[in-house]
Amino acid sequence: MLTDTKVRAAKPRAKSYKPANSSRLYLMVTPSGGKLWRWNYEYDGKYKSMAFGAWPLVSLGNARAKRDEAYTILCEGHDPSVAKRLRIEANLEAGRQTFERIARDWHDNAKPQWTTVHASDIIRSLERDVFPTIGSLPIAQLSPPLVLAVLREIEARGAIETARRVRQRISAVFVYAIAHGITQNDPAEKLGGVLKPLRKGRQPAITEIVSLRKMIIAAEEDHARPITRLALRFLALTAVRPNEMRGACWDEFEDLNGKEPLWRIPSARMKGDLDRKAATDGDHLVPITPQALAVLKALWPLTGNGPLLFPSTRHMHRPMSENAIGYLLHRAGSHGHHVPHGFRAAFSTIMNEWAERHGKGHDRRVIDLMLAHVSREKAEGAYNRAAYMPRRRELANVWASMLSEGLPTPDNLIDWPSKGSATMSPRSAVIPVDADFRFPVRRRAA
Repeated sequence: MLTDTKVRAAKPRAKSYKPANSSRLYLMVTPSGGKLWRWNYEYDGKYKSMAFGAWPLVSLGNARAKRDEAYTILCEGHDPSVAKRLRIEANLEAGRQTFERIARDWHDNAKPQWTTVHASDIIRSLERDVFPTIGSLPIAQLSPPLVLAVLREIEARGAIETARRVRQRISAVFVYAIAHGITQNDPAEKLGGVLKPLRKGRQPAITEIVSLRKMIIAAEEDHARPITRLALRFLALTAVRPNEMRGACWDEFEDLNGKEPLWRIPSARMKGDLDRKAATDGDHLVPITPQALAVLKALWPLTGNGPLLFPSTRHMHRPMSENAIGYLLHRAGSHGHHVPHGFRAAFSTIMNEWAERHGKGHDRRVIDLMLAHVSREKAEGAYNRAAYMPRRRELANVWASMLSEGLPTPDNLIDWPSKGSATMSPRSAVIPVDADFRFPVRRRAA
């Protein structure tokens, strides 16, 4: 039998030779001095040889262990050489199955059940927060600490709710991978319990009209791009959900040159379950007030040649960032006091208080309809979005008039304000929208 001393002492000769070991394991010594481990075996009536590596990288003890492992596979009726090649190929394939690759497959498979805007939000959150860190790693090798590190980075910038949403999306990717036999565990499944807790209660909102106007003025004086400032004004005037505003398309607007302009938000883009999104009469109707129409007129020269009202800075066919308005409010000093979604709470609070003093008996129900709250009374028809339209238009005008008092006109928001200035800079290179401006006719997409 070979020993470590004999292996070390083996010298090269003119021809290769084989100092044998037990159980057909031998060392091949080449004329160049190489010492290679080999093992001969018989499978299905054929004699074969298997390589175990070179000494000293593979010691005598390691070579014997490899032989024993291969012999065990042989005794089970498998060819050890074929089993080795299959194992290598499986490892290579596992390396190709990166988290990003599987996540994109999962997204493509699941996105038919989501609205276009929601599907875009999901993939962008992964591209922004997850792929740069673990996207290139094999999904089967990811561990809870690696996933947690990704979520901690999101929490570190104060996005607690986003971290929790991203954890859910990462977990969904792992469930998809488990179902396809790519991995066996979901390391994100239990991490929800160690993430920072969400602050309970409603999202912060300024619900006093004078303070709300001051906040809007402060935000609009920020050195933000004009489209972002116009989006803030439009969101405040319409009180729709931020995602519904971000995905707004020009072909969703009706009668902009007429007496009763209207924004028809498709049911597929509205918040709700799949039945809500699929309802043929589930579109949400938003009366366009003169103040909101002025925003659209100021916006038209900037984005009217594309499909979206508020596109991304880099891609005209993608909505603006979900964080753009939030960052604008944050820079204006509203962090912890008001968020983009807070305009809905402001509208609800202020208009319900106004209705108590000046309104009609059913105004509370009308205000709920204007906020696209689904009625729980089946007799009312959960998706009767056209109900009370004349009164909704009246209340929308009341809100727009209260909110716009003392605010600069929307065409002033097109200019970039000077940093540190308390007022808008003079409009110079922008052609003002005159009173005779008419929107070109755009047909709604089929």
